[in-house]
Amino acid sequence: MVYDSSVAIALRDFQDPYRFLREQGKWVVLGLGAFTVFSRIRHSVWQKIAVPMIMGTLLLLLAVFIPGLGVRALGAHRWLNLGFTVLQPAEIAKFTLTMYLSVWLSKREKGRLPAFLLLVFSLAGLVVLEPDLGTASIIVGIAFTLYFLSGVSLRQFFLLIPIGGIILGMLAFTSPYRLQRIMTFLNPESDPLGSSYQIRQAIISLGSGGVFGVGLGKSRQKYEYLPEANTDSIFAILGEEMGFIGSVTLIGLYVGLLSRIFSIAKHARSEQARLYVYGVGSWIGLQTLINLASMVALFPLTGVPLPLISYGGSNLVITLSALGIVHNISRTSHEKS
Repeated sequence: MVYDSSVAIALRDFQDPYRFLREQGKWVVLGLGAFTVFSRIRHSVWQKIAVPMIMGTLLLLLAVFIPGLGVRALGAHRWLNLGFTVLQPAEIAKFTLTMYLSVWLSKREKGRLPAFLLLVFSLAGLVVLEPDLGTASIIVGIAFTLYFLSGVSLRQFFLLIPIGGIILGMLAFTSPYRLQRIMTFLNPESDPLGSSYQIRQAIISLGSGGVFGVGLGKSRQKYEYLPEANTDSIFAILGEEMGFIGSVTLIGLYVGLLSRIFSIAKHARSEQARLYVYGVGSWIGLQTLINLASMVALFPLTGVPLPLISYGGSNLVITLSALGIVHNISRTSHEKS
């Protein structure tokens, strides 16, 4: 799907229809290598390096604003130029936060709510400044899910929900471009050639697919009608070419993956492992839900990629790395049982 959805963009920008396919192929190899390595590292090892990991992530999120090191593109500071590659620290933040909270929250401790909120909103705040409200929402969602699963009282947890909602709402309504996206979501017909162009083109793409699709490789929307066709909007291209049947099949694969992840969490042998696996499941589930919902106008567009499908190296490698640890926990639990 990355190759299929990127042909027109690759020809336009690089005069090479295989450009994005080759790049994604490199990330697939690296990601599968990371999955293999991480699946063989004992989960207890991560407990020792969780604190340095979260501190390093905070430094990386700050580094994107340093001139010459951070990369500014499309009005956003989301990437670091490492010379040999470009890295997106916000993707790393989802991984390290999940690992750190699984270690911290597995231990009973009173009065940790203020420290928990400070950590979560420090990470999310730096991501919002990039700006990337979609990823910040996922980070907050992961953190609140793990905090709830750690055994806090329902009264305390339900107090967190409005706090998070109010803060995210303030961030959304105080930024002109975010406010514009919300207004577009509420009224998609308001600016068909401007702010609502992408969502209208995505709906046209999905609607054109019908039940069985127009055929693999035969999408018309990918020819520069639909923005971000190979990244955020890749599901719309898949729906156009494979139709309702293909779309439901893909959603079924995600449901199967999440079901397996939550089953592994249920049978994990330690509280730390249980929380980590639930964290990865909530991360993939939230990101998938936000991406798919935005493509059918049930959620404002956020620029969140579709896990394991969209073009992009950082997201793919980090997701496969996280799943490698889940696999290790699954194998370890099976061996012990």
